[in-house]
Amino acid sequence: MKSELWFDRTNIRVDLLNEYGKNTLSEAIGLEITEVTEQSVLGKLQVSSQNCQPLGLLNGGTSMAIIEILGSVAANLTLDRQIFVAVGQSIQGSHFRPAKLGEWVFASAAPLHVGKKSQVWEVSILNSEDKLVCKGSITMAVITLNNGK
Repeated sequence: MKSELWFDRTNIRVDLLNEYGKNTLSEAIGLEITEVTEQSVLGKLQVSSQNCQPLGLLNGGTSMAIIEILGSVAANLTLDRQIFVAVGQSIQGSHFRPAKLGEWVFASAAPLHVGKKSQVWEVSILNSEDKLVCKGSITMAVITLNNGK
C-alpha cells in the first residue's frame, strides 16, 4: 500500500535518534537506527548474548522489540511532537527463520496507515542474505498532549 507520507528528512538526524535511545531497551538489545528514507526508518542489530535465547538464536522477544521500537520512532517522526505523541497499542509478529549468534539483522518500518488517531506500521527483519527472519506490525494510538488541548 502506498502512503502519501513523506518524512521531512532535512530535520531528522539519525545520531540524535540513537542518542534519544540511550539507556532504553534500544541500547540494551543493541538496536541502531541507521537511516531515515522518504518513507521508512531502517535499523540494524547484531545477534549477541544480550538479545539471543539459550540456543544462541535471536530471541523472538528481541524481534518484537525491534518492531515496537522502529514502528514507534517512525510514527512519532510523522507528528508535531509539541502537540501529539504516538504510543504502542497493539503489536504482532511472525517468525520465519532463525538468526544465529554473531549474525546481523536489518529491519525497516514502512507505513500501512497513517491517520489522525491511529497509525499502522509494518516492520520486516531480514538477515544478511535478504531472507525474512521476522515480519510484524504495530498499531500506534495518536494522543493529543495537554498543551495541544
